[in-house]
Amino acid sequence: MSQPHYILLPASPLFIAASLIGAFLLNLLPWGGMVGVPDFVALVVVFWSIHQPRKVGIGLAFCLGLLMDVHNASLLGENALVYTLLSYLAIMIHRRVLWFPVRTQALHILPLLLITQVVQLVIRLWASGKYPGWLFFTESLVSVALWPLVTWLLLAPQRRAVNRDDTRPI
Repeated sequence: MSQPHYILLPASPLFIAASLIGAFLLNLLPWGGMVGVPDFVALVVVFWSIHQPRKVGIGLAFCLGLLMDVHNASLLGENALVYTLLSYLAIMIHRRVLWFPVRTQALHILPLLLITQVVQLVIRLWASGKYPGWLFFTESLVSVALWPLVTWLLLAPQRRAVNRDDTRPI
């Protein structure tokens, strides 16, 4: 039996804002320095940049990046540049990615996350000269593993009922 095809309702701007605030709050938790913990803001920004590129774009990604720079006490503009690049790349491929099932979407998201982590690594190497090790890239792998769950959670309010009501036109 195949999965039902949902007709999605328009995304509520309040829900988009709440999901971005929730991702920011998850990044504020003290596990941020641990290896393999994903950047939830980056994950939600790439999700909304793919699904709602006209509502969540490069400007919002830049602002969230500045907030994360202030929180992390990192080089000002590091996360802003990374989130902006991530949003740009996600918007660039958003039409293609939406044609694939969720697991294949995750494989399309992996190079975006790895590219942005390489940019972040180059900035950190240039600024401090400290190499964080290869485990630095596990963040992207964990984010890709979470992509199906994030997709399911963030698209849940937009799904219509599977059983069609014959008295309504849609």
